[in-house]
Amino acid sequence: MAEDAKDPIIAARERGPGPGRYALPSSVGYIKHDTTKHMKPAYSFGQRLENSMFRKDCSPGPGYYINPRVSRKGKDGTPAYSILGRQKDPATFKTPCPRAYHPEKVHPQGERHASSYSMGARTRYRKRDAAPAPNSYTLPPLIGPKVPNKTSYPSHSLTRRAQTGSYLEDLAKTPGPCGYHAVHPDTNANKQPVYSMLGRSYMPGDRTQKPGPGQHSPEKVTVNKPLVPSISMGIRHSEYVTPLIVEVAD
Repeated sequence: MAEDAKDPIIAARERGPGPGRYALPSSVGYIKHDTTKHMKPAYSFGQRLENSMFRKDCSPGPGYYINPRVSRKGKDGTPAYSILGRQKDPATFKTPCPRAYHPEKVHPQGERHASSYSMGARTRYRKRDAAPAPNSYTLPPLIGPKVPNKTSYPSHSLTRRAQTGSYLEDLAKTPGPCGYHAVHPDTNANKQPVYSMLGRSYMPGDRTQKPGPGQHSPEKVTVNKPLVPSISMGIRHSEYVTPLIVEVAD
């Protein structure tokens, strides 16, 4: 009875593992190392112990700087020298440097001195010079009839047209040609034909829109041409569905 209570074996479930289930042993490390490969020596980093009494090295880290001149016996007594500035002693004679000498300013003995002049500042009590500067003089112009000490040539100017006394003065005050209103020629003569520009006229016809060449698809016509077999993707059926078996009568 216990054997009959077990689930029936379904052949569809009896499958072997896929390619991803097969894995070769690792060749890295020493745990489950591949026996067909040569294993190199492996090193690991040890963990830091919490208690200082179990540590092998109790020296400080790189951030802790120790003065090398200070030892467990005290400060080192080696003499140390440094470069300091020059002491300012007023009693000490200071020798001038070479650029402090100016031999070009020393006049030779026994020779005459040339006269030297300097530009001094303007004195406060000096009277102001009343003479004008050179740019204050202005010469009279030499163009036109108003030259006081030069012979001027006759000069002429253009004036506007006189309104009275001119040869163009209209004493009769007659109107000009544009002042007369002429009679239109069509009033007393034969009227010529008159034409005007009208809009474009269209002949009556069929104005319905026709399909273009790109609207036709002859490859989709199957009325008079053989139909190419078309295959579609069906749905996935369950692997455990019992197929339909129809009993055919003899």
